[in-house]
Amino acid sequence: MLNLERLRTLDALARHGSVSGAAEGLHITTSAVSQQMSKLEREVGQQLLAKNGRGVRLTDAGRLLAEHAARILSQVELAQADLEAQRGQVAGELRISAFPTAARGLFPLALPVLRAEHPALRVRSCELEPERGISGVIRGDLDLAVVLDWYNKPMPVPDGLAKASVLDDPADVAMPAGHRLAGREEVDLAEFAEDEWITWGEGEFCHEWLMFTLRSKGIEPHLVHRAAETHTQLNLVAAGLGVCIAPLLGRHPLPAGVVTVPLKQRVRRHVYVVWRADADRRPSIRAAVRALQSAAARVGGDGAQ
Repeated sequence: MLNLERLRTLDALARHGSVSGAAEGLHITTSAVSQQMSKLEREVGQQLLAKNGRGVRLTDAGRLLAEHAARILSQVELAQADLEAQRGQVAGELRISAFPTAARGLFPLALPVLRAEHPALRVRSCELEPERGISGVIRGDLDLAVVLDWYNKPMPVPDGLAKASVLDDPADVAMPAGHRLAGREEVDLAEFAEDEWITWGEGEFCHEWLMFTLRSKGIEPHLVHRAAETHTQLNLVAAGLGVCIAPLLGRHPLPAGVVTVPLKQRVRRHVYVVWRADADRRPSIRAAVRALQSAAARVGGDGAQ
C-alpha cells in the first residue's frame, strides 16, 4: 500500500523541482524530504530520483508515479471537502495569502472574526504578490489567495480555480501637498507626463499595469524610486521625491504632507479571492470568503460585486 504522506512529498518535489523547494512548501526539513523519498523508493522497488548536477531530477518512474500522486491527492482533497461539507463544521487548518495592501487592510479585520466564530479553525497567513499567491494555491501550498485585477489589465486565472469578488478598490494619484495639482478635485494621468514616478518592483503585476496604462496615454514615465509597499511609496511622496498611484485599501493613515486626488477616468483594482475548485465545498473556505467580504465592506471601496 502506497503511503499518502510519501506521495505528498513526491508531488511537492515534482511541483517545486527541488528538495529545498519541496521542503519549504511542505514546511518540513530537507532531510525529512530525502528520508520520505528513500522510503518511497523502497516501497515501490524503483529509483524515483536521480542526481542532476547539485540537485535531483525525477526518473521516468518518478514522473509516472508523480502524475498518479497528483490525481490521488486531488481525490483526497475532494473527499476531505465532502466530509467537511457533510459535517458542516469549520475546522482544521486554513492557509491564506494576500498582496501587501490587502493583508494590511483586510487581515486585521477578517482573521479575528474567523477566530472568534470558528475556534476550531487554525488560520495561517502570509503576504505574497498576486502571481505567487495563485501559484501557491495551484501547487496546494495555500488554500486561498487574495489577488487583484486592474480595471484595464486582468490577472490571468488558470483553469481549476474558483474565485469570489471581495471589493472594487479605487485608486488616486498621491502627490506632495505642494504639488501644482494638489488643489484640484480631479486630474488626468497625462498631466503627470513630466513628473517623477514612484512605482512597484520590476516585473510586479502592479508595476506592469502602471507602465501599460501610462504608455497607452503616450507617457514614457520617468521612474525614480521603487518600493513594494504602498506606505513606503507614500513616505517617498511625502519627502517630495515623486508621485505614485495610491489605492484606497490599506493606505491610511496618509503621511503628513501627502495629498490624494481622484483621476477623471476612475481607476479601480478588482480584489478577489481564489481557491482550488476541488476544495469548493469546504466550509472553512466559505467561512473565510465571507469574513473577507465582510471586512471589505468595513474598509470602503465598492464592495463585492
